Amino acid sequence: MIGRLNHVAIAVPDLEAAMAQYRDTLGATVGAPQDEPDHGVTVVFIELPNTKIELLFPLGDNSPIIGFLEKNPSGGIHHICYEVDDILIARDHLLAKGARILGSGEPKIGAHGKPVLFLHPKDFNGCLVELEQI
Repeated sequence: MIGRLNHVAIAVPDLEAAMAQYRDTLGATVGAPQDEPDHGVTVVFIELPNTKIELLFPLGDNSPIIGFLEKNPSGGIHHICYEVDDILIARDHLLAKGARILGSGEPKIGAHGKPVLFLHPKDFNGCLVELEQI
């Protein structure tokens, strides 16, 4: 059901410093910051030959990233994102298998302008999983 790895998301306490580290130290192509108010984050995508890294920074006082950064003040891997062909078919399959979908269970539009869902980390070995329809 899952396809390619779309990205690995890293929550960061200092977005500018993280962008500089990837750009200046690692020589990566770093995109511009993009606010995603529906998700409570500012994101920056780092393009790699085989996938992307997504830097996450809190946007607003109710950002879901704030709690993560309180527990992990240096930042860290927040989630991984897999591509799926049809997000509704994937959702229904996962629900039938007993997996929990976070939020209302209805896809939201993600940073790439495509429907996304998040799966409960307790159902996937402690890893928050995002599915993105390609």
